[in-house]
Amino acid sequence: MQIDLADLPENGKQFDGEIPPEIFDITGTDIISVSPLHYSLFVQRFDTELLLTGSIQASFQLTCQRSLHPFSKTISMPNVAISIELGADGFVEAGQHIREEILLELPTIPRCEDGDPETDGKGGKSGTTPGKCEIDPKYLAVDKPLEDGVDNARAQEKPNPWAALDALDSQDNS
Repeated sequence: MQIDLADLPENGKQFDGEIPPEIFDITGTDIISVSPLHYSLFVQRFDTELLLTGSIQASFQLTCQRSLHPFSKTISMPNVAISIELGADGFVEAGQHIREEILLELPTIPRCEDGDPETDGKGGKSGTTPGKCEIDPKYLAVDKPLEDGVDNARAQEKPNPWAALDALDSQDNS
């Protein structure tokens, strides 16, 4: 989203549109951008800054950190305010600033229950609550059968804070 400051009216201007999902550039992660970044922003200039107010939205596919299943999450910010410091150029590239606002809203520990409501497979919503986060029972420690094939982590012994002193004492006695 490029804004030409020379064409921007003094009382501001409305900008509506979308930016391709490639703007997120989040390769090498478990996050996949599945929709363009949609925006509806009113842009106004104040001295040395540009103020963008309105709404932005984008959808992602995330991996649940509890169940390791993929789920959809839409980041929707209906009342966003973005301030951009103006430089010497006559144009302002606002896309990267809008991108940052969306990325900051992504969950740091994604979980299925925080995702979008499930769909019925025909494009409609089948419910008003997100998908149920179900963990494969073979990874649960409670009442786990011994023949499930999952290796248990070795229990660590608690460190003995007196071991170093005991070693010195045994050397003195010899």
